[in-house]
Amino acid sequence: MADRTREWMKFGVLVALAVVLALVFAQAVDFPRASAAQQRPVALHVGERPPVHASEAAIALGDAFAQVAEAVRPAVVFIQAERRSEPRGRQLRPQLPPPFDEFFRFPEDQEPRIRRGQGSGFIISEDGYILTNNHVVEGADRLRVKLLDRREFTATVVGRDPDTDVAVIKIDATGLHAVTFGNSDELRIGEWVLAIGNPLGEDFSFTVTAGIVSAKGRLLRGLEQPDRSYRIHDFIQTDAAINPGNSGGPLVNVHGQVVGINSAIASPTGFFQGYGFAVPINLARTVAEQLIAHGKVTRAILGIAIRAVEPEDAAYVGMDSIRGVVVEDFSIPNSPAKEAGIQPGDVIVEVDGQPIEYVAQLQQLVGFKRPGDRVRVTVVRKGGERRTFTVRLVAREEDQSAVAAAGGEGRDNRPPYEAKLGLSLEPLPREVAAREGLSDEQIGLLVTGVDPDGPAADKAIGPQQIITHVNGQRVRTMADLEAALKNVKPGDVVSLRVYRPQVDSFGVVRLRAGGQ
Repeated sequence: MADRTREWMKFGVLVALAVVLALVFAQAVDFPRASAAQQRPVALHVGERPPVHASEAAIALGDAFAQVAEAVRPAVVFIQAERRSEPRGRQLRPQLPPPFDEFFRFPEDQEPRIRRGQGSGFIISEDGYILTNNHVVEGADRLRVKLLDRREFTATVVGRDPDTDVAVIKIDATGLHAVTFGNSDELRIGEWVLAIGNPLGEDFSFTVTAGIVSAKGRLLRGLEQPDRSYRIHDFIQTDAAINPGNSGGPLVNVHGQVVGINSAIASPTGFFQGYGFAVPINLARTVAEQLIAHGKVTRAILGIAIRAVEPEDAAYVGMDSIRGVVVEDFSIPNSPAKEAGIQPGDVIVEVDGQPIEYVAQLQQLVGFKRPGDRVRVTVVRKGGERRTFTVRLVAREEDQSAVAAAGGEGRDNRPPYEAKLGLSLEPLPREVAAREGLSDEQIGLLVTGVDPDGPAADKAIGPQQIITHVNGQRVRTMADLEAALKNVKPGDVVSLRVYRPQVDSFGVVRLRAGGQ
């Protein structure tokens, strides 16, 4: 019995010793207790050195963005355009004699329908001139302009130019904050820019977004209008976020200078997806100066229809680089370019010694000179012949339509000329030419089909067009065509002059000859 009592006493001593050691260990380690943690105040390390050390370049860029936004936002305006249409019931309202007309009231007749559109603009002078897009104000019956300081004004339209999508409006105010213009010609791809405007309406007004210049000299085919072949496409592309409502706002560089007017986005949804476009400010500024001075834009023209150079054009005239513009036709009677000696098919590579790279560049170089000015136009012809002509520019007529623009059955039995061109052709019947009132210049070989796998498949040529010349030779019969193609080998570039009756104009198509 005594032995058992001694064993229990030893066990109790060991347990007590274990408890004591545990308490000592816990006190030494100092585990936090929940109650203490809840009562202890949280220390906020305000003003201490940040855990991430930003580079001086990143800090400078952030400061630049903030300074630009602070400097430019006061010059940006919100524009609301009201467009009124006739009441729905007015056309259907019966003409009742008095006094019956007093008893029959049609609610839809009482007020016209009003549609409201929204956009942006920016102040370019202290006395209230504002630059914006034509499509923001076109057709507006009333324009409301709101400034950053919440003042509101009614604006009047000074002038519009649909061909460049530029407009100038004015408010009755003085002492306004105006922007500073930059030089869009010196803008570099990859350069930082900010877009400022009013995306998605008044709730998001005076928003600033940042991005880079993604490209220059963009042609937006979706914005082309068939009745506006004078339209100049020379857009700056940026990935700075631009949304509906940003149109007309400024695109600004890191120096706070305006380099473009935000104008369009490329998006299947109608909202920003990384592709925004702006009108270069050098172009817009030239237009604005004319609109302010005269209320309209007067352009000079060469009297030609043009298109971009393709690889076949460069090969045909023996150029190493693919640049310049192709003369397709003469757009007006007594074309000054024609009188000077320029011919359809010529590739224009210089104007007054300045190299020409693309269509919009030529349009701007020529279009904003004065009618009566003389320009030296350098062209390249077949064989690498290089010639320079002096052309006296004329004024564009408002009603002119163009100045510068822009089957397998029996396949193995096709004659050589059809295989080389990928076209089905037949002489134009005399009775058809007489019935359509075609001149001798417009008569040739009628295109009746285009081989979908042939050389002409992706060219601007189709059924019911008429080929009048092949490699500079006149063709009216199949024998003429065979003679013109006699020495053409597969892979050679063939030049076709094509008359398009549907639009009453000539064009130049160049393609590489196919084989048998």
